Amino acid sequence: MAARKRRKHVEEEEHANHERWMVSYSDMLTVMMGLFIVLYAMSQVDMQKFQALRESLAAGFGHQAVLTGSNGVLQSSSSTSQDSQAPSSVSQAFDPITPVSGPGTGAAAAQSSADASSGVLPAARAEATRLEDVQKQIQQQLDAAGLGASVHMTITDRGLVIGLVADDVFFAPASAQLTPTALRVLDAIAPTLVALPDQVSVEGHANVLPVSGRYPTNWELSADRATQVLRHFVETNGLPPNRVQAVGFGDARPVPGVTGAQALAVDRRVDVVVLSGASDEVRALVPGIVAQDQGK
Repeated sequence: MAARKRRKHVEEEEHANHERWMVSYSDMLTVMMGLFIVLYAMSQVDMQKFQALRESLAAGFGHQAVLTGSNGVLQSSSSTSQDSQAPSSVSQAFDPITPVSGPGTGAAAAQSSADASSGVLPAARAEATRLEDVQKQIQQQLDAAGLGASVHMTITDRGLVIGLVADDVFFAPASAQLTPTALRVLDAIAPTLVALPDQVSVEGHANVLPVSGRYPTNWELSADRATQVLRHFVETNGLPPNRVQAVGFGDARPVPGVTGAQALAVDRRVDVVVLSGASDEVRALVPGIVAQDQGK
């Protein structure tokens, strides 16, 4: 039997993979996308975004030294002694305290806050001066009408408070009827109020004595007193109705520090308040500035 010839084993040529480059290309694109996302997040220098990025990267790298250590970006507690001795331009450039860009955070925010704070005091001084000028003008008009002692004015953090509190000069007990003297006072101060741009709050008050007859309680009495003053300002003196409001406080807000028979008299009143349109920060400083100006 003839020996079989052993068939020669021929290695087949491996099929060339011409698309292998796409794997490396995709990896490169992924890395670049991550890099640009990180750079974009850093360029915003938003502390909330920075903290979120810091935690995300720390979690992704197994809580290794990624944006950890101090508040600075890329500054780690595990840095070598050489790194700790030589200043890092990267960490300094992106330190949240001194950001390169992104207003509203870091040093820029601190400077902006300082500028805002420094601007509050001049604004408060200007507002205090304006309210003092209004007070002087009203006082001059009252003095010219012989009514200088009929009104008590104070400047608070709300604005200029014109208190009509002279015993029975303005209102009789349990009554909201304006007396002739009250009408003269309102006519004297009205021109200044009409010329101002501020809102005006007319606030009625009553003493603690119970009322009977027309008014069920002191709430209705105080509200009617405020309404009568408002109507005179609007209907007689021409105060724009969209700049004035009437409020009744009943006997809930007596004059501080006054008791006994005097309280029964002075709490029967109406306060005309020129409401300051300044910010809360500015208005909070106004009473102290006025007290300094008046030597109190």
